[in-house]
Amino acid sequence: MTDSTTKKIAIITGSTRAVRIGPQVTRFVQKILEEQLSTSPNAIQFTLAEVDISSFELPVFDEEVIPATVPYMAQFAHEHSKAWSAEIAKYDGYVLVTACYNAGAPGGVKNAIDYLYNEIKGKPFLIVSYGIMGGDKASDSLKITLESMNVHVVETRPMLAFAKNEPITRGMPWDMIQASQGKLGDDSAQEWIKKKDDIVKGFGELKEFLMRPAETTSA
Repeated sequence: MTDSTTKKIAIITGSTRAVRIGPQVTRFVQKILEEQLSTSPNAIQFTLAEVDISSFELPVFDEEVIPATVPYMAQFAHEHSKAWSAEIAKYDGYVLVTACYNAGAPGGVKNAIDYLYNEIKGKPFLIVSYGIMGGDKASDSLKITLESMNVHVVETRPMLAFAKNEPITRGMPWDMIQASQGKLGDDSAQEWIKKKDDIVKGFGELKEFLMRPAETTSA
């Protein structure tokens, strides 16, 4: 945990596909957030760091212990669990950038969250989703999951929909096809600029939560 005048925020890339646009979406969001990182009126400095779930190579949860008992009653046995737990515990708040698969959160995102509890308990999350419909179902399901873990999910949850552009192939617009091949289409990026205010608003809510007195942010 950082000191009272500095708050570290992780921007988490949720996609773990071998061919993915997740890091490109994260960079798109991060560029907007970095413009909002000036010192607050309360003299609290915010810093932003990238965290990519894929780089931790987490298997489907394989620990014997329940994450809620770590570290107070039990310890993780595997190095991947320890590394992920230690990384996430370093931050005061989180911006989770997630794709939407089959009307829900990607399995890799849910699995990564299932390794956690005390690392994120009482802390704030901003969920930014993307997909053919903006990833609303993924955002909704992650909100339910995180709130069940005594996490504060900020009210504004930006949803970035792919452009419905030509050519349409097998019912899929061109930018969706490009996304499946690991490329963020220019039309989608241009449309997402219109969502900048939502991203800024959600980030403002995250920072506002972090500026509250410590006793009001505990779960």
